[in-house]
Amino acid sequence: MEAQSASFNSSVPSSSLSVKLDQSNFRRVSRTEDSSPYPIPGLGADVLHMRVREGSKIRNLLRFVTARMDEEGRDVNRTALRQVVFTGSGRGVTKTITCVEILKRKVGGLHQLSKLYYKTVKEVWDSTQQGGPTGTAMQRTVPAICILLSKDPLDPQEPGYQPPQFPSIPTEDTERRGALLSPARSPSSQHAAKRLCLDDWSVCSP
Repeated sequence: MEAQSASFNSSVPSSSLSVKLDQSNFRRVSRTEDSSPYPIPGLGADVLHMRVREGSKIRNLLRFVTARMDEEGRDVNRTALRQVVFTGSGRGVTKTITCVEILKRKVGGLHQLSKLYYKTVKEVWDSTQQGGPTGTAMQRTVPAICILLSKDPLDPQEPGYQPPQFPSIPTEDTERRGALLSPARSPSSQHAAKRLCLDDWSVCSP
């Protein structure tokens, strides 16, 4: 569902083109996206913009962003990065979401604002067959995503807002289950585990 619409401009007859370009006989020589503004209101000038492509390395992206958002990653004004925007389109949408989810686990307490929209992509393809058409231009509309992560609070009434995710606090039930799963160190601990089993069959039943 990547392409929503497509149009072609080429010197070859239109009968030799189809909306679905046979990529086995063509190679892409260029790809440009429209410079539409981000659909998130109120972005500051000091926001870090991270553009995620299909071939981007998640490890490299996160290493850079984590260092900037960390307390050690201060800029010349001795201020740490407070906000970062991840954007991706087409097949890069999934990788964009993956980067965001991993960063939220590395840097806790981040507010999130997500926006879905569409971008226009222009591509130029050349035929790999001898005597085939060259310079075939294709224009597509592809889905895109823009995600803002912020250490500072965001408007909770804005559509697409998600509050920070904090580690869950251990409850009495999880502590009892952990005691059963931990290795026994003495006969007294084994006796305690049996007593827990008698009190809560749901914990010990297979």
